[in-house]
Amino acid sequence: MNRKQIVADLLAKADKYRNLARWVTDRLTIQRIFALSVELKQRARALARPDENEIRQRAREIWEEHGRPAGRDLEFWLQAEREFREAEALAKKAGDEI
Repeated sequence: MNRKQIVADLLAKADKYRNLARWVTDRLTIQRIFALSVELKQRARALARPDENEIRQRAREIWEEHGRPAGRDLEFWLQAEREFREAEALAKKAGDEI
């Protein structure tokens, strides 16, 4: 599972919990659900911020998934970077909606 999918799953859970809060009448429970929702979105943003080592690791995973072909290292590196950028954009968009 790539980083973008993990971020998307966390954001979907956050939205799901936030929507469930509409059905709850206890104020303390609602506050806890909202806090959990915010925490999930913060985790998604943190996961979306890559460092060079994480990009390298993801590029290697992609390379292995493609049967370890020679000469395509730049292609897989760029794909890994793109996945992280997309995950970061997704998390940023969700963060703006908090």
